[in-house]
Amino acid sequence: MKLVTSEQMRELERRSEEAGVSTAQLMENAGLAVAQETWVNLGTLEDRRILVLAGPGNNGGDGLVAARYLFDWGAEVCVYLLRRRGEDDANYREVVLRQIPTAAVEEDPELRQLEAWLQGSHAVVDALLGTGRARPVEGALAEVLRRLRAARERPLPPRIIAVDLPTGVDADTGAVDPLTVEADATVALGLPKLGLYVLPGSRYAGRVQPVEIGIPAGLDQDLPLELLTRSWVRDHLPARPEDANKGTFGRVLVVGGSAAYVGAVYLAACAAARAGAGLVTAACVPAVRAALAARLPEATFLPLAEHEGAIEPGEARTVLDAAAGYSALLLGPGLTQHEYAQSFVRLALFGLPAEVPAVVDADGLNALARTEGWWTRLRSPTVVTPHPGEMARLLGVTVEQVQGDRLRTAMEAAARWRAVVVLKGANTVVAAPDGRAALSPFANPALATAGTGDVLAGTVAGLLAQGLPPFEAAACGVYLHAAAGERVRNELGDAGALAGDLLPELPRVMKDLRAG
Repeated sequence: MKLVTSEQMRELERRSEEAGVSTAQLMENAGLAVAQETWVNLGTLEDRRILVLAGPGNNGGDGLVAARYLFDWGAEVCVYLLRRRGEDDANYREVVLRQIPTAAVEEDPELRQLEAWLQGSHAVVDALLGTGRARPVEGALAEVLRRLRAARERPLPPRIIAVDLPTGVDADTGAVDPLTVEADATVALGLPKLGLYVLPGSRYAGRVQPVEIGIPAGLDQDLPLELLTRSWVRDHLPARPEDANKGTFGRVLVVGGSAAYVGAVYLAACAAARAGAGLVTAACVPAVRAALAARLPEATFLPLAEHEGAIEPGEARTVLDAAAGYSALLLGPGLTQHEYAQSFVRLALFGLPAEVPAVVDADGLNALARTEGWWTRLRSPTVVTPHPGEMARLLGVTVEQVQGDRLRTAMEAAARWRAVVVLKGANTVVAAPDGRAALSPFANPALATAGTGDVLAGTVAGLLAQGLPPFEAAACGVYLHAAAGERVRNELGDAGALAGDLLPELPRVMKDLRAG
């Protein structure tokens, strides 16, 4: 499913008008959809009192249309206007013709009418701003939101249905005004806005329900941002033909580990296998091999010499000689930041043949952060998987700058580095050099534990080995990893889950997806 910024949505509406769909028709369809979703949220309209808060723009117009439909269907409806509309406004005129009670802020200086209607309402439709976030939340608007918040906090609060966006949520960044009131549901008109799926905005959106409003099919095809959904991932998972053998599903070479970090290679290698790779080889030092041999008997091993617990730089030649026989390489988990390990990363990654795609994670990224112009030396298709701290080091900026606009940060880095970027965290971002991007719908504190990044990197490598292009492998890997995390969270809760708990869930998630 495509996600849009406010500017992209305006462009879609402009193209729709050129295609013969008027703004009035889009508004009519939007208001009808809002009314239907309000009905769904209440379960019935009989004896239900609904307050529509209508702003002065198109979002308010959508609210007026919704008020008309809800009234016609039998609800008791009131409309509170941020600014009184004229009789030349067709949607307002329809409200007046039905004698639906209305009031405006300028006629209610103490907001007593608003207070009275809020007190008796079962639902409130927030149609104040929508994508018009540029309007400052101050003055009368701020006072209305304060009253709405007070109503939200009472013992029997009304359900709040936001039209397109909860008022105060930025459509493009997910930034939230301090006065924003959390919605129970948001009716996303046409296409969902990016801010609904980015923290903190996603926390205020409630259940997001995208609805069609009449935008002609195909107009969104050139939009670059996807929300990762079950159907998108199912359509991109690698095929599993009946006549396959282990060679059909590729070979992954996982390079990493050290005497101090033994488990990282296990988690990554096991994830690659659980993601469906036909064969997984761990290229590691003796201490790691000894620990893995019993826990992962399905893997094969490429022994590497060590120095002070880290891989000898000269062993890069061993890895490169072997790499030609593999479908994908994962470099970095558990390597440490020892200078020997960093030299090894540079020699191995920059010498990798162009036909072997690579995933670089963890200490592989830390080595790149200390390498000037590292992206100019890449020869093979590369996926980098930084968490915000690693991304900040790679870019030479602060974590706050990275987190301030995660999507833009990832997309600009992908274009500059000519690599697929997986910026991990709540609502992980996947960005491709060609401008495409995908956003994970998941934010899960259960995944905030050591080793989950190794599982993600291994999952992506396993999908690469099965022939998926780097962007698709990264996007599918992010979704599978997060969906496995949701299963673990549902069973164990937000705390106490281990990275290894994700491993058996990966094939279960894929089975569920393939079943439809």
